[in-house]
Amino acid sequence: MCESDAVHPRFQNRPLHYSNVMKIALVQLSVGGDKAKNIAAAVHEIHQAKAKGAQLVALPECFNSPYGTKFFEQYAEEVPSGETCRALSKAAAEAGICVIGGTVPERCGDQLYNTCTVWDGSGKLLAQYRKMHLFDIDIPNKITFKESDVLKPGNQISVFEYQGVKIGLGICYDLRFPELAQIMTNQGCSLLIYPGAFNMTTGPKHWELLCRARATDNQLWVGLVSPARDPTAGYVAWGHSTLVNPWGEVAGTLDEKPGTLIADIDLQLIDEVRSQIPIRTQRRTDIYDIIQK
Repeated sequence: MCESDAVHPRFQNRPLHYSNVMKIALVQLSVGGDKAKNIAAAVHEIHQAKAKGAQLVALPECFNSPYGTKFFEQYAEEVPSGETCRALSKAAAEAGICVIGGTVPERCGDQLYNTCTVWDGSGKLLAQYRKMHLFDIDIPNKITFKESDVLKPGNQISVFEYQGVKIGLGICYDLRFPELAQIMTNQGCSLLIYPGAFNMTTGPKHWELLCRARATDNQLWVGLVSPARDPTAGYVAWGHSTLVNPWGEVAGTLDEKPGTLIADIDLQLIDEVRSQIPIRTQRRTDIYDIIQK
């Protein structure tokens, strides 16, 4: 059985905060060709993060598979019945925390998607998001890549709630589209999480810049979760998993090596920024607007 894009109801504009702080962990994994080893490493880091007090753990894009169009078919599995999903569900339940499962190549019928799954503290599938904007670029003498040769795009926005905090999902190239972030913010999000794998051309130029832009534009927390860098891979990830606060300041970042960024998300900071710089009430929606179709 394969599931369609998770459909979520429209939320009220104001975030729900049941507590003022949530401890999160952004896990930058080393990813190789051994799928079972990749999954086992992710499960280990979920439990390690729990031991350090994390309430929510986020994994990187394509954490169970090398990133590349030639790998997606080979590593693809159904959601939620595949081996990676079963392992994430079990780990989330055993640790009693929310797991944002990076992304996996998803097979649904004869279609392939780049899909993020979210599991609550009981191991239940809480949300599912299929990458909406596929990475099709051509930078002469630098990089040419076309995900659409293999993948289909998702067509649903995904926002979920965990412990009273509304969280929105994007995947890598989605970060470049501010309209998506704006809609998720309008639905009440306090945190946006983007599993991603920017490369050695786009990473140095735009990874942190775009993260800070989305956080500043929307006055919320934004987390980017990358695989660790493997210089021998066909596609070399930038790494540098990053967390930015609602002021647009970098609250934490990693280098290119495997590691985990653990940080407290101060939800009161969102209200502080939005009250001092009240752009949400000053938008000229009588002249322009961003809508979800």
